Amino acid sequence: MSLDLNDLIEKWEQPLEKVFPTRVEQEENKAQNILSNKPCTLTRKIQYAKPRVFIPVFPGTNCEYDVAKAFEDAGGITHEVVFKNLRPENIQESIDLFAKEIEEAQIIMIPGGFSSGDEPEGSGKFIASVFRNPKLKDLINKHLYEQDGLILGICNGFQALVKLGLVPYGEIRQMDENSPTLTFNTIGRHMSRMVQTKVVSKMSPWFSKVELGEEFTIPISHGEGRFIINKELEKQLIENGQIATQYVDLNGNATYDINYNPNGSIDSIEGITSPDGRILGKMGHSERSYREIVKNIPGRKDQKIFEAGIEYFK
Repeated sequence: MSLDLNDLIEKWEQPLEKVFPTRVEQEENKAQNILSNKPCTLTRKIQYAKPRVFIPVFPGTNCEYDVAKAFEDAGGITHEVVFKNLRPENIQESIDLFAKEIEEAQIIMIPGGFSSGDEPEGSGKFIASVFRNPKLKDLINKHLYEQDGLILGICNGFQALVKLGLVPYGEIRQMDENSPTLTFNTIGRHMSRMVQTKVVSKMSPWFSKVELGEEFTIPISHGEGRFIINKELEKQLIENGQIATQYVDLNGNATYDINYNPNGSIDSIEGITSPDGRILGKMGHSERSYREIVKNIPGRKDQKIFEAGIEYFK
């Protein structure tokens, strides 16, 4: 007897498909493959034996230990600082402490999680509201453009960077109708799985240790990961080399197939940078798979992002 595997899978999923759908209506347009040859032009101004990494921890953050371990393994010194908000005086104390850490850090890393339960009105807004504080806003600008600093945001951190405007604009600004955003997955629920992503630009120092076009298998875990951008701004980002990574299928092509682009992001965009590449935001949890884990799943796992960030300052 011979049985078709795809038919078996369909029969297995069919009884609960209406209750817990695994498919959505897909975009009719074909996702475009993006590839930029724009080189990285950033060079460090000051050398550090042990670069300092500031990791802000908000109510709901859950990836601080993973990213701290990744940066420490790469040779950095990490400082995880909890933002306290139980009392009004705690908020000011936390802002003052964040300010001190930003002044002393070479890298700011905003980790993943679900800050304040993804409220108010969507993911990353609580984090963004904190960093819009005038004191912190000025220090972040100084960190980037006077102190030669870098910023990384993964998942919830990426959502916050987009809400702040740090990606793709490279500065904290108010969002408007033309700003990109990250919103609910097309399937309408949380997705947790491994995905295939491709490095489509090496303009950022965060990708200095991988090859252009190299593909990696990394985990995702989010409910609001669908990247939305208007065509005019997307074209500008492509020309600038700011679209860093895309979700791809088994043939290495960008797609709207939910099996490979799990949140329905426009043109399969998974990660973007600021105009100069100092700031990287991405949805995939690179910190969860850079070590020898998920060995039963094929594919490269280590994007060497953390090593690249630390070595930038050495």
